Amino acid sequence: MRLPHMMILMLVVAMVGACGSRDREVTLTRIKNTGNGPDEFAILPGKPLQDPESYANLPAPAPGSTNRADQTPKADSIAALGGNPQAASASSARASESALLAHTRRYGAQSGIRQLLAAEDRETRRRHGRVNILNIGPNDDYAKAYKRQWLDARTELERLRRRDVLTPAAPPPED
Repeated sequence: MRLPHMMILMLVVAMVGACGSRDREVTLTRIKNTGNGPDEFAILPGKPLQDPESYANLPAPAPGSTNRADQTPKADSIAALGGNPQAASASSARASESALLAHTRRYGAQSGIRQLLAAEDRETRRRHGRVNILNIGPNDDYAKAYKRQWLDARTELERLRRRDVLTPAAPPPED
């Protein structure tokens, strides 16, 4: 007779404990900073100041324009790998990339694909946004929402090996 009372008491304590964090918003994992404060990762230290070759040839200051002391991580990484740093600021494809673009568009390109994917993502997050209503234990609802779309690396590696596709970066097969 004592055991059922103890189980009921434990159940009531667990339910009350689960309700303790009800005031927090139940959403999927946040990827963007949505707070009002500063984003620590958006602040980049400037490059060291340099004297120009000629002070007379300096351009007039313009709001929103770039500065020689501004960080350019994309251009710096391209230059470090031996490429042309001006390629980071190119707004259109170069002639050398036309074959690659033609190959990727060989089956057609859907217009408005970004808006379509954003709408599908909103719908998926809406359907899975309140998965763990009781908030018992640590959870990640974003992972649960997209679990069916995950790629199992081991299964994919075995599939490729059965088709004799070379996988040089993968560990050797276990015999």
